[in-house]
Amino acid sequence: MNVLITSASRKVSLVQAFQRALAAEGGGRVVAADSQPRAAALHIADRARLLPRTDDPAFWDALVAVIHDEAIGLVVPTRDEDLAVFAERAGELAALGVWVPVGSTESVRLCQDKIAFARFCVEHGFSVPEILDDAALRAPARYPVFARARHGKSGRHAFRVASPAELAERRAEHGELLVQELVTAPELSLDGFADRDGRVLSVVPRVRGVVFGGESFVSRTVAAPRMIDTGRRLGELLGLRGPFVAQAFDRGDRVDLIEVNPRFGGASALAIEAGADGPRALVRIAAGRDARPALGGYRIGLTMLRYTQDLFVDDAGLEVIGGPRGPV
Repeated sequence: MNVLITSASRKVSLVQAFQRALAAEGGGRVVAADSQPRAAALHIADRARLLPRTDDPAFWDALVAVIHDEAIGLVVPTRDEDLAVFAERAGELAALGVWVPVGSTESVRLCQDKIAFARFCVEHGFSVPEILDDAALRAPARYPVFARARHGKSGRHAFRVASPAELAERRAEHGELLVQELVTAPELSLDGFADRDGRVLSVVPRVRGVVFGGESFVSRTVAAPRMIDTGRRLGELLGLRGPFVAQAFDRGDRVDLIEVNPRFGGASALAIEAGADGPRALVRIAAGRDARPALGGYRIGLTMLRYTQDLFVDDAGLEVIGGPRGPV
């Protein structure tokens, strides 16, 4: 079986994890796709293909052509903006014999709408940082607070707000905001994985150390049974499929959920290395094999130190991937 990773960009470690998974499960190729030939992951994968962006009308026909050409059995979307497209058309891919591990359009919508997600959590008995309404936010004594753009992503759309005047400025800049109490408790990431039926098979809690652009560059796995249970219940209630990453505060007496992204995260390589091998589970499920639950079955105290590597490709290499478009 061959695997297609879309919007591969710089996700070299993810490509390599799938290469290892396929080697362990009988073989196959990892095909990386991106809209730009200078995406590093294209030059690490077994095969590389250029695809238009998902908002390009030509995307779907081009994707189907790659699926046929490369004998793809599993498509792994990795970009937030692509998830809704794949969720909407997952049935069409299934008819081609291809599994795309993504939840329903409604579950993707909930995950990508900060306000709707917070309301979902409250309605289903999960704890979240206190949500502040306009009446509360008029009182200067309630500040500082924390605000996030309703549909934002990464650290550019989340910020500490010191006063009502600053909040007004942030709203003018970012539109509708979810505004909550400022929490200073430890923040953890929960790397989870759900099977084709929505059963959560693994949750690996990790402490976020150095964070840049919303991604962890230093992270360590920890023992946190309550976090594992929270991640399991959340993933199953949302109806997630495949990988997801939830963010939560450990407040001692409770777990406060912040958000969830239904895809592999930038630091999900730590969970894979710690023993929760999502890529291998995806390969097994797509091939019709069982992937056993492994809740709590991961290496505790493993630290990941991410760093930058350089990849050198001459013009000829870019032209091979660029095709008629040539290097850009």
